[in-house]
Amino acid sequence: MNDNLDDIILELERYTQENKNDDTAFFRLGNAYRKNGDIPQAIRCYLSAVEINPQSPAKEAHKML
Repeated sequence: MNDNLDDIILELERYTQENKNDDTAFFRLGNAYRKNGDIPQAIRCYLSAVEINPQSPAKEAHKML
């Protein structure tokens, strides 16, 4: 869809594979997937972020979806 957004998603996917406890990265990855129209992947990332940090803003983002 959006080449720049696809690049961001790829970069964040790589980063989260190496940094599995970075809730902010999972939240940002979820936002990128949401903007790209991939809601199931966005939800997966938001849930990962909330699992790491129950106070993550991903909790609200997940509710909104």
